[in-house]
Amino acid sequence: MPKHGKKYRNTIQNIDTNKKYDLSEAVKLAIELTYAGFDETVDVAVRLGVDPRHAAQMVRGTVVLPNGLGKKVTVLVFAKGEKEKEAKEAGAEYVGNDDLVKKIKEGWLEFDKAVATPDIMGSVGKIGKILGPRGLMPNAKTGTVTFDVAKAVKELKAGKIDFRVEKAGIIHAPMGKVSFGAEKIMQNISAFIDKIMRLKPASSKGGYLKNISVATTMGAGLSVDVNNIENMI
Repeated sequence: MPKHGKKYRNTIQNIDTNKKYDLSEAVKLAIELTYAGFDETVDVAVRLGVDPRHAAQMVRGTVVLPNGLGKKVTVLVFAKGEKEKEAKEAGAEYVGNDDLVKKIKEGWLEFDKAVATPDIMGSVGKIGKILGPRGLMPNAKTGTVTFDVAKAVKELKAGKIDFRVEKAGIIHAPMGKVSFGAEKIMQNISAFIDKIMRLKPASSKGGYLKNISVATTMGAGLSVDVNNIENMI
């Protein structure tokens, strides 16, 4: 019994699995070959020449995608006093402190991103075991523990993503919806790869960008030629 459905098998026939595509060509082809009955997400996987087991080679950062992700981002802010008002005016759907901590302890998790002011982190830490595994824990390294809550909320709403290299040296990230079209997806990927390039660890020797692949939610991955990637972004 085949692992994939008929539509997938028909699609894969249009892909040369031995070819390294130009980035723009890979994006266009991935979009052209979509077949699902919903607006798929275009994802990118980047394998780096780093060893994440060494702290000096851990690649982690954030980037605001110029065209966003194509979906509504529900933001929760842990704050008090004037910062609550600031968060609400910036567009946060949920704002509070101990009341939200209690609600989350009881099982409520109807939000996509969380921001917290530093003075409230003592309370937020009590639900770290709930938020952490779900990627919802505010973190100073990603700009979500800050007194500038307005900026944090607006960036998340605009399509800010945070990323980190996995054990195998790979970074996965969404780049927007198929309905964006190739040009907007390319702009998002360019911003993403540019940020990764600027985060190259000094201790990383040899090739830094090893492999890049582009795929839609239901589609097959297209391998990208990394040799001329800097000229394309």
